[in-house]
Amino acid sequence: MLQKLTSTAPFILECGEILPEITIAYHTYGTLNSRKDNVVWVFHPLTGNTEAADWWKGLIGEGKILDPADYFIVCANMLGSCYGATNADSVNPSTGKTYGKNFPLITVRDMVRSHQLLQEYLGIQKIYLGIGGSMGGQQLLEWAIIDPAIFENLVAMATNAQHSPWGIAFNETQRMSLQADPSLYDNHPEAGRKGLEAARAIGMLSYRNETTYNATQSEQNDLKLNGFKAASYQNYQGSKLGNRFSPRAYLTLSKAMDSHHVGRNRGGVANALRQIKANTLIIGIQSDILFPIKEQAELAKHIPDARFEIIDSIYGHDGFLTENELITASIDSFLIKKISKTGGEDNIVNYSTANQILTTALPGTERF
Repeated sequence: MLQKLTSTAPFILECGEILPEITIAYHTYGTLNSRKDNVVWVFHPLTGNTEAADWWKGLIGEGKILDPADYFIVCANMLGSCYGATNADSVNPSTGKTYGKNFPLITVRDMVRSHQLLQEYLGIQKIYLGIGGSMGGQQLLEWAIIDPAIFENLVAMATNAQHSPWGIAFNETQRMSLQADPSLYDNHPEAGRKGLEAARAIGMLSYRNETTYNATQSEQNDLKLNGFKAASYQNYQGSKLGNRFSPRAYLTLSKAMDSHHVGRNRGGVANALRQIKANTLIIGIQSDILFPIKEQAELAKHIPDARFEIIDSIYGHDGFLTENELITASIDSFLIKKISKTGGEDNIVNYSTANQILTTALPGTERF
């Protein structure tokens, strides 16, 4: 069941603006044990919601690697999203009207601070496992740096320490589609929908890749002149998101992703990542063109004793949501082995692998 926590204290954002109050929406699964050491915090991706057992059913549920019979699982809606958190469609208590285009800039750090309010409210002092992919992974890393003692274990998938110019360009192109819809800030249920559908279609090209489309959308009829499967698929994906998501929230969250940079005001990315104390598993998807594996290699290089694994999948960035058996095997092995803080053969191999990927992908350069 969706639960909500409202904090009536002014919430000062990283950009300097203030939200008079914020609402945090969340789901929990399972029961917090007497030792309070069985907490799993799940971070959802860009258009995900708090019902993690629905959109990540391959990992969460009875008999799965994250079984509510064993764990107390928390998933909170990120600030700025439209699944219960304060967002651009929310009513500003200071004006009695929806924020609309006046909703302020939100960052990943702001999202993490809202998670911390929920953590305090739930009486959680230690999180056994934090897990998230893509934008969820960005929040996970940020929190592990803000409070290095909170997590015992981290699993960060298909994510990065700083959003790339390539990723920002994809986001801006989607925002251009949204903002080209003249109804974006109109006061009716369909406002901005056509722009959102176009934005999602653009986004799909980065979540998947050429191999995915060729494998799943190819035609058997060589005489066809129109109405191709790939075209129908793009329209379907746009319509599906249009049915469930807010165009204004999409703008807010894509901007937040753009500004993700764990090294901001911390002496750089490498220095920030070295602050992480948790046992860490970094998972990359070999065919990911949006968060390429060199970005996960950079994480593994700088997070102390991080374990780095690459999953082979044709599904590109979406592989972190679809390759459940491979991810389950990786997490299971990781949690059993509990990487030694003093290092070991696995860590040396993974560190070397990370360096090899970085050298091959970025000859003569080093972002950090």
